[in-house]
Amino acid sequence: MKETFISQVKKITEKDTRYKPDAYEFLMQSLWFTQERLKRQGHVSGRELLDGLRECVLEQYGPMAKTVLEHWGVRTTEDIGEIVFNMVEAGLLAKTDKDTREDFKQVFKFDEALDVFRNVG
Repeated sequence: MKETFISQVKKITEKDTRYKPDAYEFLMQSLWFTQERLKRQGHVSGRELLDGLRECVLEQYGPMAKTVLEHWGVRTTEDIGEIVFNMVEAGLLAKTDKDTREDFKQVFKFDEALDVFRNVG
């Protein structure tokens, strides 16, 4: 499975060079993180995934979260949607008929959502 994932991500990133392979791997980590937080397996909505990704990246990278994502080519919630749909097209993720790229459009601004000092709770 892991080798298949790696080879599929390599194919995706050769075709779409906007995002580094690490962004795809982190998206999968964020999906698992989100499913665990929601205590369910299977499908999560775009909004749920974005909220989980935000929590996961802040937990893992703290004040460097925004910098790390930018290094991978991820600057907006729309970028996350593009990565998700690249993975759907490659057969690495599935979607429902209701899932669209629009689900990821301007959900939050990274400057605000990834400000670790603003999000201390």
